[in-house]
Amino acid sequence: QVQLVESGGGLVQAGGSLRLSCAASGRAFTTYTIGWFRQAPGKEREFVASISSGASRIYYADSVKGRFTISRDNVKITAYLQMNTLKPEDTAVYYCAASLVGGSKYNYWGQGTQVTVSS
Repeated sequence: QVQLVESGGGLVQAGGSLRLSCAASGRAFTTYTIGWFRQAPGKEREFVASISSGASRIYYADSVKGRFTISRDNVKITAYLQMNTLKPEDTAVYYCAASLVGGSKYNYWGQGTQVTVSS
């Protein structure tokens, strides 16, 4: 069992930056792939980025490539999403999730943190 808690969301102007954190508790964090997802009002949840257990495989959605950076600290059992050059269309609730199977299915989810980007 893994518990995930996101933090770092807030209100920022377009062009600004935020860093989201995903603090984990429970065993075996280092064996999980961690993903970030987001859901905007009236839209389906979408994939943002993922990082494998050893950080050797990192993937991004096309919409955030070059602006967002995913990372993890297996000592602090925390994952991060650095978001730069934010746009109003990045406004959403952001969730982190943990996958036992390399990202094909996510087994555990956090409660989400709101990111609002004003124009």
